[in-house]
Amino acid sequence: QVQLVESGGGLVQAGGSLRLSCVIAGRTLSSVGTGWFRQAPGVEREFVEAISRSGYNTYYTDSVKGRFTISRDNAKNTVYLQMNSLKPEDTAVYYCAADLGIYYTGSNYYRDAATYDYWGQGTQVTVSS
Repeated sequence: QVQLVESGGGLVQAGGSLRLSCVIAGRTLSSVGTGWFRQAPGVEREFVEAISRSGYNTYYTDSVKGRFTISRDNAKNTVYLQMNSLKPEDTAVYYCAADLGIYYTGSNYYRDAATYDYWGQGTQVTVSS
């Protein structure tokens, strides 16, 4: 059984920063690809960033380019999402997800929510203007 627990969300002013953490239990990070998604009220869940199983490749959506960075610490089995220059439109519940697949990779693969096998419970990020 794989479990993901996110933390680090909160209320921040526009222009501020937050770092989200996702601790993964039941699998080592080197055996899973990991993604961050977000969902605002009344909006479909949206891909934010992902890191491949190898850890060598990262993918992001254009709206967070230059502001958000995904990284991971294999020793802590934790994936991070560093969010800088936050904007009110970044307000959403942020979810961490893990992909156990071994055959596919690439941008289109990791951007698809259907790729992921396990999801965390989400952490709220609210950016005030």
